[in-house]
Amino acid sequence: MEAVAITLPSTLKLKIDLTDEQFFQMCQKNSDYRFERTASGEILIMPPTGSDTGRRNVKITTQLDIWNSESNLGEVFDSSTGFILPNGAERSPDASWVRIERWNALTPEQQEKFAPICPDFVIELRSRTDSLKELQEKMQEYIENGAQLGWLIDRKNKRVEIYRPGKDVEILNNPTSLSGENVLPGFVLNLKKIM
Repeated sequence: MEAVAITLPSTLKLKIDLTDEQFFQMCQKNSDYRFERTASGEILIMPPTGSDTGRRNVKITTQLDIWNSESNLGEVFDSSTGFILPNGAERSPDASWVRIERWNALTPEQQEKFAPICPDFVIELRSRTDSLKELQEKMQEYIENGAQLGWLIDRKNKRVEIYRPGKDVEILNNPTSLSGENVLPGFVLNLKKIM
């Protein structure tokens, strides 16, 4: 019997009705995959990131965590963390941060599972297989649901899109660093080994 090659899209989309608890349990039992759920209930199944993207994600999260350890202003989360946004979507940004008073307002049970909160700050790092349009839509969704600052780092086009509430998207071509502005006071992300 001859082998047959099947080409699947980088992200599979399924429509399955699951409660928040069922979705959480599905994610826990299939930890080799990354799941998200749109506001309309569509489940997105994404394979693990490639090694190069994972390496760059660590550099982002490490820089953010070092700043946060010194400022003690919030909590830092990596790409395996799920959040339930106010619109009902369940998303996992590549890196995110929540102000400490907002995080502490959650119950221990809410903190243990997918926290029902939109991070104050989010980063998405575009990998080679990511759709730019889908990432841009996700960034807009974060802002519409309460994020105060978002960075879409597009290595392919060597640019960063900056998202802020009530403002047009700002595009920086080939930047070497990014400022956390008043959302993350004093934080500067060095992009030299990320872009």
